[in-house]
Amino acid sequence: MASRRAEHTNVCGVTAAIAVIDGKWKTSLLWLLESGPHRPAELRRRLPGLTEKVLTQALREMEADGLVHREVHDVLPLKTVYSLTPFGRELSEALAPLSDWGHRRLDGLAAS
Repeated sequence: MASRRAEHTNVCGVTAAIAVIDGKWKTSLLWLLESGPHRPAELRRRLPGLTEKVLTQALREMEADGLVHREVHDVLPLKTVYSLTPFGRELSEALAPLSDWGHRRLDGLAAS
């Protein structure tokens, strides 16, 4: 798990934060889960190129880091739904200014 690299208290706070969103898909998954609970198949459809194996691994890491909640409904076939925890929502809100900065940068690049 990526966040294990930044569990020590003498690590920069930004390093600790980036450790839990490290990887290609975690920020996209946070962004999708902001809108509400999603089933894994729906997340895969919304993120072309994301394999089932990588999705499962990323969601497990995010669950272990307290960012997402996994709810399994006892029906056949099993229905699994992922949603943001309050901690995950807090991280998502903290990333909003960074997202705004990124959009401004992209706009500037497009204008050049």
